[in-house]
Amino acid sequence: MGHAEYAKPGEPDVLCAAISALTIGTINSLEELAGERLSVTANEETGFIKCDFEDILQEKSYFLVDSMVFSLENLSREYGRRYLQVKFEEV
Repeated sequence: MGHAEYAKPGEPDVLCAAISALTIGTINSLEELAGERLSVTANEETGFIKCDFEDILQEKSYFLVDSMVFSLENLSREYGRRYLQVKFEEV
């Protein structure tokens, strides 16, 4: 079962896969295309991923992050907040 728990046991979890593709793709783009320095930790068991930025983001990086958030919020509306909640925390 995927971390989103959208699929039935034993079936591929399309929501989990979509979330993973969006977040990992954005992190890779931030590093490779925008040149951001990041510290990334992931827990495959829980599905939690944490990305800390080592410097202040460049303007182009904000666009990448905003695009990811936009897509995740759309997934949350489409599949339901039961499976995906987008929360912001100021640190």
